[in-house]
Amino acid sequence: MSRGVLLMAYGTPESPDHVEAYFTHIRGGRAPSDEAVHRLQRRYQLVGGRTPLLDITNGVRDALERELNARGSARHRVYVGMKHWHPFIGDVVPHMVADGVTEAVALALAPHYSRISIGGYRQALDAALAGMAHPPSIRFINSWHVHDGFIDLIAERVIEALGHWAMSPRAQVVTVFSAHSLPERIREWDDPYEQQLLESCKAVAERAGITNWHFAWQSAGETGEKWLGPDICDALETIHDAGSRYVLSVPIGFVSDHLEILYDIDYEAKRKAASLGMTLRRTRMPNADPAFVNVLASVVTGATSAAALAS
Repeated sequence: MSRGVLLMAYGTPESPDHVEAYFTHIRGGRAPSDEAVHRLQRRYQLVGGRTPLLDITNGVRDALERELNARGSARHRVYVGMKHWHPFIGDVVPHMVADGVTEAVALALAPHYSRISIGGYRQALDAALAGMAHPPSIRFINSWHVHDGFIDLIAERVIEALGHWAMSPRAQVVTVFSAHSLPERIREWDDPYEQQLLESCKAVAERAGITNWHFAWQSAGETGEKWLGPDICDALETIHDAGSRYVLSVPIGFVSDHLEILYDIDYEAKRKAASLGMTLRRTRMPNADPAFVNVLASVVTGATSAAALAS
């Protein structure tokens, strides 16, 4: 018997031709307008036609499996399941069972919990388990936003990025943390998402020794309802009006290079900064770096140990 780890990510289409089906899945089966599809296709085309999210996640899977198996006597098998594209979570869980996995940890590659975001992963997993005669026992990790290793890693990336500026501009750099916006209605639920993000930002800022920082949102959906703000492009205008010309972008709500990084930050936000006469740089994403894999391994082993103590 082997222990399983279900490593979950959002999903990404393989090419612009798959955007409509991908977008329809995100919308719960409701077809988007042709205009909305074309806008999203253009974004993918501007970053090369596809993003490396699945490739990165597969790299994390392979490295995490090696790391977990090097740490202890229990044999681990790590699987990748996506929420909105292939390989879907609902298709991967039966493969885990067929491989003999009877207990597992489910971990989303997103550190902060919201009922909408992480809750969506939980719903996909529950739906996959519901039709099984003998479902595996799965411990679901809701969040890991203040894990010491994660905070250390992001703080190191902040310090590294600041080092690319000469000493004089470095003292004038404003750090802007950002995360995926969600509809404002989450505040009515006492959803922990916003508070967890601020906790991560404060911990990273303290560890990196920075005091001049802001938090902004990005990548808001077009659903007709109000989403959390300010958007990072609006925040850049505010920072510019206050006299600052150097900005360090820290997309703390994300851990992989994908559309929200490659387009929303590297294309859209950088163009906005340039139009204001500002210089915007971004921290490197964790991706499949060994230091990040070690963080995930610690999160998984911590959950496994907690489950053992509770049993």
